[in-house]
Amino acid sequence: MRYLIDFSYSGANFSGYQKQKNLRTVQGELEKVLTMINDSNVKIVSSGRTDAKVNALHQAAHFDLDKKIAPYKLKYALNNYLPNDIYINDIKEVSLDFHARYMVKKKTYVYRINTGLYNPLIDGYTYQHNKSLDVKKMNLEIKKFLGTHDFTTFASGEDKKENKVRTIYDVYVKKEKDIITISFTGSGFLKYQVRNMVGLLIKIGEGKEKVDIEKLISLKDRRKIGLTAKPNGLTLMKVEY
Repeated sequence: MRYLIDFSYSGANFSGYQKQKNLRTVQGELEKVLTMINDSNVKIVSSGRTDAKVNALHQAAHFDLDKKIAPYKLKYALNNYLPNDIYINDIKEVSLDFHARYMVKKKTYVYRINTGLYNPLIDGYTYQHNKSLDVKKMNLEIKKFLGTHDFTTFASGEDKKENKVRTIYDVYVKKEKDIITISFTGSGFLKYQVRNMVGLLIKIGEGKEKVDIEKLISLKDRRKIGLTAKPNGLTLMKVEY
């Protein structure tokens, strides 16, 4: 049987999503529990990987079990054995041709920035900038990312995908009290792409220098932009099929 899970995790104590030898990862914890339940090895396929310290509210993955288990019973069992920083929101049976990565239509990521005083209670899911930013200017400039572009400029040099063309459908920058929320919805994202776009928007919000996003996209050169935003402010909010 093939199952699709919707799950959340706090990235603070993980070395990223992808399974790595001798490191604590989200995939590693999930596969360990699923293998115990199945009495044989289980591998999961997610909608995509998240970096160390990045969070997820609604990540998605599929896996196959030798046993047929009612989804509600499987959800209960997984949440009973998984550590407290991973939680299964929902499980459903899917056809054997379903693929959690290749069939994704849209993903939404949100980045949170604290512009007020340092707050240790939100540190695990919010970047502590602790200085004011020009939200109006950021919201104007973020719209230049909309559409279909080659995002090589905003991809990590470690990203070996030949095709770096992605489509961004929706964006916004909002501020509520001291917290700025930056949202991107797209067909998919390259390694570090969202964090690099956010890093540039922070630079724009600081007003320290003039930035031409459209020109930067056209240059296809990662060296032309600044630092990558810290991972703890980033959360995968939704995966759509």
